Amino acid sequence: ITPSVRRAVGPTFSLLASHVLISHRNGHRVKMLLTGILPTITTNRTMGNSNAGRPLTGETGRCPQGGCAVRQAKGLGTMKTNIIRARQRIGKYRIERKLGEGAFAAVYQAIDTIEGVRVALKIPYDHLVTDEVLADFRKEIRLSARVKHPRILPLKNADFIDDRLVLAYPLGKENLGDRLKRRLSLSSALDFSEQMLSAVACAHEHRIIHCDIKPENMILFADGGLMLSDFGIAKVAFRTIRASGSGTVGYCAPEQAMGQPSFRSDVFALGLIMYRMLSGKLPEWPFLWPPPGHERLRGQAHPELVELIRKAISVEPRKRFANAGKMLAAFRSVKRRALSFGGSSAATRRVKRR
Repeated sequence: ITPSVRRAVGPTFSLLASHVLISHRNGHRVKMLLTGILPTITTNRTMGNSNAGRPLTGETGRCPQGGCAVRQAKGLGTMKTNIIRARQRIGKYRIERKLGEGAFAAVYQAIDTIEGVRVALKIPYDHLVTDEVLADFRKEIRLSARVKHPRILPLKNADFIDDRLVLAYPLGKENLGDRLKRRLSLSSALDFSEQMLSAVACAHEHRIIHCDIKPENMILFADGGLMLSDFGIAKVAFRTIRASGSGTVGYCAPEQAMGQPSFRSDVFALGLIMYRMLSGKLPEWPFLWPPPGHERLRGQAHPELVELIRKAISVEPRKRFANAGKMLAAFRSVKRRALSFGGSSAATRRVKRR
C-alpha cells in the first residue's frame, strides 16, 4: 500500500490493509478488493472484476456490487451545497428544523401542510444527484416498495421539488444511535433486537440485502416501536458516498468491504448492534473474540445469547447465520431465558454507555 493509496483511502486504511494481508495469504481477491474499496483511484477500471456495478443474485440477493465498497459515480465531490432554513417552503412541506446530516443527505423535520402531519425529509446534496444515482434510486425504491412490514419504515413520498430530490418518511422520536448514548435496560435491548431482526428477516425473504444496517438507520417511535429505514436508498447512498471519498467503515462486514455483500453481511451488522446494546462497546477490526466489553456482556446476557452474538459477528461469513430469518429464530428460542437471566433483577439491569 503506497502513501498515495493511504491518503486516498483515509479512515478505511486500517481495514483495507488487513484485508490485503488476508487476501495475500489466501492467494486471491486482491484485485477484487481494490475494485471495491478504492473506486476513486482506479478511474473506473474494474481491474478484472466483470461483475462490478451489477446486482448480485442467488444467496446474495439484490445488492449493488460493492455494498459499502462502491463504484465511482461521475461528477461527485465532497461539498455540501443544500441551503435550507427553518420556515422555508419546499412544495407542500414547511421546514421546522434540521435533524441531522450525513455524507449523502441532510434530514429535516417538516410539516406536511396538506395532511397536517410532521414528517422527516431526507434531501440528498445537489452535487451527488447524478443521472446514474437517479437511475439507481428508481430501481431500488421500486424494489423495496414491495416489502411491507410493521418494522420497516415506509417511504411516504419521493419527488423532485424545486429541482431537489425530496424523500419523505414518517417522523420518529429519535434513532437508536441517539438512544445508545443513554443507559439501556436488558429488556429494552432484547425488544429492540427482536424488532430489527424481524425487519431484516422480511427483507431477506424478499431477496433484498440492506447493505447499511447501523443504529442511525433504526428509527424509534414514542410507542416503543423500532423501524429500520433507508431500504433501497441505503445501497445507492452508500455506493455514492464511497465514490466521493467520504464515509466510514462503521458496521460493514469484512467481506462487504471487499465488494462481496450477502445476507450474512447484514447478519454481521445486526450482531454488532446487539453486542453494543448489551455491553456498551462496539467491536472493531479485526473482530477477535472476546472483544472489549466482553465481561460486561457476560454479566448482562444469558450464555446462549452471548453465543448467538458470537456466531453472528464471526469474521468468516460461513460461520454466521445464513440470513436474518435464521438468526431471528435462534434469538426467539433463547429470549425468554435471556430475560430471566440472573434473576428478576436482570430485566432492569443497566448498561453504562461510553
